[in-house]
Amino acid sequence: MDDAGSAPIFPNVRTPEDVFRDFRGRRAGIVKALTTDVENFYKLCDPEKENLCLYGLSNETWEVTLPAEEVPPELPEPALGINFARDGMAEKDWLMLVAAHSDAWLIAVAFYFGARFGFDKDARRRLFTMISNLPTVYEAVTGSGKKQSKPPTSNGKSKSGTKPSKKTNSNSKPVKQSLPKQEEQTIKEEGGYKCGMCGGSYYENGELWIGCDSCPNWYHGDCVGVTPAKAEHIKKYRCPSCSNKRSRE
Repeated sequence: MDDAGSAPIFPNVRTPEDVFRDFRGRRAGIVKALTTDVENFYKLCDPEKENLCLYGLSNETWEVTLPAEEVPPELPEPALGINFARDGMAEKDWLMLVAAHSDAWLIAVAFYFGARFGFDKDARRRLFTMISNLPTVYEAVTGSGKKQSKPPTSNGKSKSGTKPSKKTNSNSKPVKQSLPKQEEQTIKEEGGYKCGMCGGSYYENGELWIGCDSCPNWYHGDCVGVTPAKAEHIKKYRCPSCSNKRSRE
């Protein structure tokens, strides 16, 4: 699938997993627009301009632009005219409104692809399950998807700054810190660590997990562009938010 908001559908993309990857990329882009890139997003939504839409792109970026001119469009369109409400309500309420509409758009795009690819009920159920395992954009913006308990001081983050290792094991695969089964079950039940970008759990999908050395946040590698190969060479990691703060100082 192309990165454009109204991109053509490639015939070789057919499975629920393919559509979920597209969904996850678009969602990550929108979350960035409404959180780490919010200052830039706010400026681009000038009420003096024409009807603007927020597009999440499958390469985990975003853009604020005019809707597609063709009717009907190749893909469902996001909420139109989000910029007009920018100065008419509190910024937080406006961002929450955009987030809620963005969630609706992401679902619409995913199931549009499902319809075009002829997904049966089992394929649709599989796609919906994968989508439901991620926090919504609304949860990421409001923080409601990031409620968590304090991790154990002996194996997780502690007040002294101890963190699960970013290094890899002898098989060169990223691993999470090994925990006793009882502690692991407790963390799972209480929500565990949460990704500072998407709000997803530390225990989701067995993905690479990396902690910022400048703030208390942790992130899925996919959410911040850190691959296992890159993780091997990182001595001190600084998350996107801390990197942006440093560049403005």
